[in-house]
Amino acid sequence: MNAALLIVATLVSVGTIAPAAELRKETVQAFEEYVRKTEARLDARVASGDFLWVDDSAQTLKDVRAGQVAIHPRLEGGAMDVPHGLIHDWIGAVFIPGTKLDRVLASVQDYDRNKYTHKPEVIDSKLLARDGNDFRIFLKLRKKKVITVVLNTEHRVHYAPVDKTRWQSRSYSTRIAEVDNAGEPDERELPPGDDHGFLWRLYSYWRFEERDGGVFVECEALSLTRDVPTGLGWVVTPVIRNLPRESLESTLRAARTAVLGQDGGGRR
Repeated sequence: MNAALLIVATLVSVGTIAPAAELRKETVQAFEEYVRKTEARLDARVASGDFLWVDDSAQTLKDVRAGQVAIHPRLEGGAMDVPHGLIHDWIGAVFIPGTKLDRVLASVQDYDRNKYTHKPEVIDSKLLARDGNDFRIFLKLRKKKVITVVLNTEHRVHYAPVDKTRWQSRSYSTRIAEVDNAGEPDERELPPGDDHGFLWRLYSYWRFEERDGGVFVECEALSLTRDVPTGLGWVVTPVIRNLPRESLESTLRAARTAVLGQDGGGRR
């Protein structure tokens, strides 16, 4: 599952005045180290018997049960500076009432339908391959804010059961290519890692638990983008703070709506 673009347009508000950026080795290394620490934390949490993030706060759990979408930055302001880049880390949750875990999993794994259930951000989607609980998927992503950014992305997704009522999944981007002149006769992909740096990596960690008359769905999403161009911080900083949150909320709402639609509407 895509993670709602999270940061597809981190620099989109500066439009074409944002200079090109090159993905550097030290930037990737910083992201990979952050991923290792994140996955160690998540593994330790499951091993300890804890699972859902919403259980850490009685108020958050109450809000989600009442139908709200809970979103929280795991980093101050949602982002952290690394050499020549930014790491973004947000977590969110929804509750889908009146449904079962198997229905939710079937819905989120129906990647061919993402272009319908997650529009307008997802404009094309395709299941490339499946081997049991392992998926390879293609998502064509679009985000419009002053200008339109289009990305061709591929992801590797693995699902795993924790027990009869709990599952988790991990999704890793394997290819992200910015599309230049999207929709035009001269449409072309820019070389991955040698583009405008709107999105270089997108990893997402999903948890599903059936209880309380429905299913809780959580997602923690990590993304890597370019850093802020010199002199443009006053324009870019508000976008960095807002867009990842908005995108994660949109993704979680779309996942819930898709399941409720299949279940005949459900309850709000």
